[in-house]
Amino acid sequence: MTQDALVDQYGRTAVDLRVSLTDKCNLRCTYCMPAEGLDWLPGPELLTDDEVVRLIGVAVERLGVTQVRFTGGEPLLRRGLVKIVESVGRHAARPEMSITTNGIGLARLARPLRDAGLDRVNVSLDTLDRDRFVTLTRRDRLADVFAGLAAAAEVGFAPVKINAVMMRDVNDDEPAALLRYALEHRYELRFIEQMPLDAGHTWNRAGMITAREILERLQQEFSLSPDPAHRGAAPAETWIVEGWGGAKVGVIGSVTRPFCGDCDRTRLTADGQIRNCLFGSDEADLRAILRGGGDDEALAVAWRAAMWGKRPGHAIDDPSFLQPLRPMSAIGG
Repeated sequence: MTQDALVDQYGRTAVDLRVSLTDKCNLRCTYCMPAEGLDWLPGPELLTDDEVVRLIGVAVERLGVTQVRFTGGEPLLRRGLVKIVESVGRHAARPEMSITTNGIGLARLARPLRDAGLDRVNVSLDTLDRDRFVTLTRRDRLADVFAGLAAAAEVGFAPVKINAVMMRDVNDDEPAALLRYALEHRYELRFIEQMPLDAGHTWNRAGMITAREILERLQQEFSLSPDPAHRGAAPAETWIVEGWGGAKVGVIGSVTRPFCGDCDRTRLTADGQIRNCLFGSDEADLRAILRGGGDDEALAVAWRAAMWGKRPGHAIDDPSFLQPLRPMSAIGG
């Protein structure tokens, strides 16, 4: 840890930067946004490609960030994505770069992104059933997601990871099927508890499939043993799937098994705001400093101050908890 690292008053150090490149998405997942979409951020409010690259440079060269994940909305919709990846890769303190995507368009972009220097890919996939996919996402694009996954593996991303959200009476009968699909294609599956980040603020804990329930469903068909590897600050608890050559499955229990005490993340929104917690409401405006002529040290100082104020936990179980005004699509995962 360097003297200039992104530390908070509870002793945590942020080394993992999540960068939202757009709030737009080409799906309309029921747990994320309404069918008609949302009011997108006006173009002038979005960071330009050069501004994104500069802020990431501040993070990796002055603040000790070692990992950068591009998110959205849907980051593949960002026209300058490949250029951004190439430019970030040229920083002297090159971070590990990854992307979280819905996979639509990945069949076309997997090779350019790999050649640009992207290291890893996570693809969101909540169901293997076409009709159910249409119901969940309000779009008939499951074949495109499958094609994107295959392309990512073909160009050498390894492991290709899948993120899946289970919802009660919607797709909670699919954990085992999703795991079998991932194992057969040599993808690595992560289940994620549904979080209170939907645009309509309709999240209800009673409707959420918990980490415990997911594991129970998996163990009906698979033998799992705890992963002996040190978890560190990784959000997922992982298990070895017996009989599959050391393959693993993970569960991210953000709600019922929070990992706030080990959180090492900082977030940059598409309009240049720093958020120190996915579920928080406080933001620090780096765009104003950037466009006001501030130098890199001024940006670093503001970033450190924003992270110092990070709370000890997300407090979802606290009666006073208020869901963030921004939905997931505007914050970035």
